[in-house]
Amino acid sequence: MTKKTAVAKGQRKVHKVMKEFKEGELKSGPDGKGGPVTSRKQAVAIALSEARKAGAPIPENHSR
Repeated sequence: MTKKTAVAKGQRKVHKVMKEFKEGELKSGPDGKGGPVTSRKQAVAIALSEARKAGAPIPENHSR
């Protein structure tokens, strides 16, 4: 997989997750058993995590 393809795949994944959040369909926890996500920060964290799993070259968060 080329880097360009990985970046595009990550962007699509982030877009999909943020759209789910906006529509109120994004759930937290394994298999969505944690209830709906109400925080935009949590939605961004989920989106970046899923993009990383999809192979996007997104660095880990080192700000903690």
